[in-house]
Amino acid sequence: MAATSILLLLLLVSTTAATAADLSVYHNVHPPSPSPLESIISLARADDARLLFLSSKATASPGVTSAPVASGQAPPSYVVRAGLGTPVQQTLLALDTSADATWAHCAPCDTCPAGSRFIPASSSSYASLPCASDWCPLFNGQPCPSNQAANAAALPACAFSKPFADASFQASLGSDTLRLGRDAIANFAFGCVGAVTGPTTNLPKQGLLGLGRGPMSLLSQTGSRYNGVFSYCLPSYKSYYFSGSLRLGAAGQPRNARYTPLLSNPHRPSLYYVNVTGLSVGRAWVKVPAGAFAFDPATGAGTVVDSGTVITRWTAPVYAALREEFRRQVGAPSGYTSLGAFDTCFNTDEVAAGGAPAVTLHMDGGVDLTLPMENTLIHSSSTPLACLAMAEAPQNVNSVVNVIANLQQQNVRVVVDVANSRVGFAREPCN
Repeated sequence: MAATSILLLLLLVSTTAATAADLSVYHNVHPPSPSPLESIISLARADDARLLFLSSKATASPGVTSAPVASGQAPPSYVVRAGLGTPVQQTLLALDTSADATWAHCAPCDTCPAGSRFIPASSSSYASLPCASDWCPLFNGQPCPSNQAANAAALPACAFSKPFADASFQASLGSDTLRLGRDAIANFAFGCVGAVTGPTTNLPKQGLLGLGRGPMSLLSQTGSRYNGVFSYCLPSYKSYYFSGSLRLGAAGQPRNARYTPLLSNPHRPSLYYVNVTGLSVGRAWVKVPAGAFAFDPATGAGTVVDSGTVITRWTAPVYAALREEFRRQVGAPSGYTSLGAFDTCFNTDEVAAGGAPAVTLHMDGGVDLTLPMENTLIHSSSTPLACLAMAEAPQNVNSVVNVIANLQQQNVRVVVDVANSRVGFAREPCN
């Protein structure tokens, strides 16, 4: 009996340790769409605002730490479960690789999206950061009043505003303990949102985790803890149960990842640029104009890997060439129709099984990312219809930027290694 009790105790300890190191992943609770195609079209409606957001970018022992990743309702489309404060208040933060600042909706806030709020007054470790804080200018906070007393205790809190999608919010700067997986990050600076102006439809319901490259981001604030390395694996929008995750630190990253150089754009320093050298459809290379993929920091041209955009966008000449080659190989007898953001939809009953070719992204370093068919085509569950799940970049300031979006990253582990200036890709089932 004693031996049995010891064995059970050892099993419980082992299970607890494993759970703390690599958390199970949950799905964000929301009614699933009856059709993946309609679901993606709905999510992609916010992409235009998202792309404008991308264009606005102006100027310890490293153990394995994982946090759960789940599909959300609106871009940024994936959320991680995190904890804030002491005692811990659970919250869902949108995972955003193109944003630096982390923020949460805080109580009181009458205009924030419906849902739970972080309550600073209930956290013994929360501290309001004043306008004189070194963090304040990094968050573009308002400067201290010129006639304000020099006494730091009398200074007002750092206040800042931020546009997001088709809304904007006002926040005060604070710090508290952020908990991700088994890690507790003390004195983490973030925005406490107290008011929202405009529609909240495309605003993360509870907050956002900034995984960009700037000085306010999670990577910068954690320094040597994660050594500038993280990875994520995004589950399909169609899945109910999955094992997607956010993994922080160099330990536990896939050994089979293929890496391409990470490029730096001083005008958009938060974004993760990579150099795409070409596309192929099936075995045929897509014939694009010379220099169509060129990286140019002066104009922002190049290719960005982004977790928040839904549909991959290519500049006009690249997309036109890709679409032409894809249509040529599919050869749909009745031609092609448009639906939402997609302009290459066809009747699947007219195309032989396996008739849709694979699309491969070629990058510097010999990286060839061949997209699984579910990352290339989106099917309707109610009609025999499928669409090429990519689109042309909007004809505005983003017309020179290619964006590799989350629909094409699903079931692929993306490894970001800022310390070694590289981005890796490895196939991994997250469904």
